[in-house]
Amino acid sequence: MREGLKHLIEFHADFSIVGAFGCVEECLDGIRDIPPDVVITDLIFPGQSGIELLAQIQRLSPVTRKLVLTEHDNENHVRAALSSGADGYVLKDCNSAELMLAIRTVAAGQQFLCKTVAGKVLSTYLSRDKVSPVAAVAQSITEREREVLTQIAVGNSNKSIARELGVSPKTVEKHRSNLMRKLQLRSVAAITLYAVSNGMTSAEPLGERGTAGISAKLARSRPPLRYGALQSA
Repeated sequence: MREGLKHLIEFHADFSIVGAFGCVEECLDGIRDIPPDVVITDLIFPGQSGIELLAQIQRLSPVTRKLVLTEHDNENHVRAALSSGADGYVLKDCNSAELMLAIRTVAAGQQFLCKTVAGKVLSTYLSRDKVSPVAAVAQSITEREREVLTQIAVGNSNKSIARELGVSPKTVEKHRSNLMRKLQLRSVAAITLYAVSNGMTSAEPLGERGTAGISAKLARSRPPLRYGALQSA
């Protein structure tokens, strides 16, 4: 799996692989040596879970983007990964085009859920009783916070949101922090999942968004983008 992923990424001239690792310790050492732009990781490793790894990477290199590439499509795995800092979630049976789209989207600072995962999350929400614990939490969200939440979920930057709402980027950042605290979310990807699950993604992107990506290896940004990966063989 690692070799195939490496060849796929190296085929694109704007990507540079800086590491391919088979265990958590090697991955963390690699990030310390050369903090990558993107890490692509599985969720299951001997002795330690990928969920724990995501949290460690978040602490070690907050600017490194994290894409999960796994065979596990259980909603609990998805939620745990996003809550631990994952910026994207893709299944191993995806085609190369979708994987590269995920890599480029995550590397560009946006969030990505593959179609299968996004569909399952939405189906789970639609099948629930409309009265849920989420409703009580949502009532504490102000109207302005709700506007910011919707815009974050479709990938808009603080600057774009501030311009649209007529406020300062610092004010948008304050609303973002309040949202994450109230909803107990740790990442923008988790905000996106919350918004999708609760039918709050009707907004359109406000600005042009570039794309860039990574696969299950360590990587850094242009020029060229450097990627690192941690995948089971």
